[in-house]
Amino acid sequence: MCQALRAVELELPPQELKEEFDILLNAQSLLFMAELVSTFEEEVEQILNQRIARKVHLNLTGELPKFSEDTAHIHSDKSWRVHPVPKRLQRRHVDIGDLAPCDTERFKQGLSSPAQGIQVDFDDGNCPTYYNQIKGLCNVYKVVHNQFADVPPISQAPLLMLRPRAWNMVEHNMMVNGKEVPGPLFDFGLLMFHNGQLLFQNDSGPFFYLSKIECYKEARLWNKIFLWTEEKLGLPFGCIKATVLIENILATFEMEEILYEMREHSAGLNCGIWDYSASFVNKFGHRPAFLLPDRSKYVNMEKRFLKSYMDLLVQTCHRRGALATGGMAAQLLPPQGKDSALYRRVLATVTRLKLLEIRAGVDGFMVYDLDLIEPMQRLFQMHTSGENQLLEIRDDLSVTPADLVTMPAGGVTLYGLKYNISVGILFIEAWLTGRGHFFYQGQVEDSATAEISRSQVWQWIRHRARLEDDERVVTRALVKSLAQEVGTETLLTAVHMFLEVVQKSQFPEFLTTYLNLDHTFLSSQNTRPQLETTDRLKHKL
Repeated sequence: MCQALRAVELELPPQELKEEFDILLNAQSLLFMAELVSTFEEEVEQILNQRIARKVHLNLTGELPKFSEDTAHIHSDKSWRVHPVPKRLQRRHVDIGDLAPCDTERFKQGLSSPAQGIQVDFDDGNCPTYYNQIKGLCNVYKVVHNQFADVPPISQAPLLMLRPRAWNMVEHNMMVNGKEVPGPLFDFGLLMFHNGQLLFQNDSGPFFYLSKIECYKEARLWNKIFLWTEEKLGLPFGCIKATVLIENILATFEMEEILYEMREHSAGLNCGIWDYSASFVNKFGHRPAFLLPDRSKYVNMEKRFLKSYMDLLVQTCHRRGALATGGMAAQLLPPQGKDSALYRRVLATVTRLKLLEIRAGVDGFMVYDLDLIEPMQRLFQMHTSGENQLLEIRDDLSVTPADLVTMPAGGVTLYGLKYNISVGILFIEAWLTGRGHFFYQGQVEDSATAEISRSQVWQWIRHRARLEDDERVVTRALVKSLAQEVGTETLLTAVHMFLEVVQKSQFPEFLTTYLNLDHTFLSSQNTRPQLETTDRLKHKL
């Protein structure tokens, strides 16, 4: 034990979090973390290297993804199914999305809401400062151990769908064997060590969302981690359940394999359209044939490539007995009230988009605004029957590789260019001040929308796209002038960083990786963020 603990190095937290730090990082949990990381760190590195190799192969060959012949036996075997999920997972029509648990006020509001689940987000909607991670992890601990007096007990509260960071993120404040710890292992390990038993005993988990998986081998690694953890903590085989977010074009061609690898632990698959759209630029953006048009005007779930992606996800899940969940409604209902024209217009927009997902066969989706929970639950009840839509097999569909990689028609608008520049800059500014999301033009923006925004600007510069408005070419000079219009003196650092990212010759794989390794962010690791809740925002509007 002493030898294992000597392999662990920890930065001390801010003084105000000493109690939380002592709860989370005691001798027993550190021993568990040392064993977890030592067991799997090499495989995590292999996964990241395989991603690089696969990208290089695609670049050198000019190939496009396809359904693999090597795994044809998985597709052809019609008999296998994922293991059934616990009763409480079977009916989750509306979850709350992007809820960073370091925001104690919003976390408590979500726990007292009528939502059926909460995406407890250490990833897209969260900025992983040391303060945010320790505060968020301890808030989950307090919820599970019923230490919040003014929220329901864990057995009655909405399910906690715990979302650790993705493989590309590292935890700067813990080292094992002389190396920084993979971010997802830091989050997952502490969440499981402190909460796994109680969640299971209360029929409330442990349940997870897994972000940014690119292939079935990454799902296989997570499954190994689950099995190891269940054995180490004395939990029943298969009690951990995870929903894999399909937010990468390469993963779309391996959805059946991903379910197969995780069949004992699968809670299904999820659609995330903005990370998914950004992945096209990530993998193929240097190719002119993959010029993605203005997302504000031409990219939505009614277009062939996104509709095919959702249709295939639902069909794949339901064939194998797995739940299929849709994306998150980012819109915020305005404070003017239900009688205002703006309120009715926003609600009608959300209703139309979510009805598309319901009709596609999803078993649930997410909203950010808590005031949207009940209207969307009623929408589900009006258009479906029963706990889910697992019986909607969709055998009428036949989705081809061409369907999945056909870019929508359309061009670039000045509005869309300005919007993407604004979102990219404001996200970087939010990140540098310890926030993983922010509010802009009536909706929440997070790393997913920042990824698609900066991806499109990079690609439009790269291919010298023309504006529909006035035939101007999107150049570095034009982007720089528009960025300076967005940036005040307080945003200068964010403007400079945004311009650096969109001007790079080689596309940076993840914006969050770039930011997480930047010295400006590292110097503010212990900073307490100034969180802006939707309630406070609505009072300002």
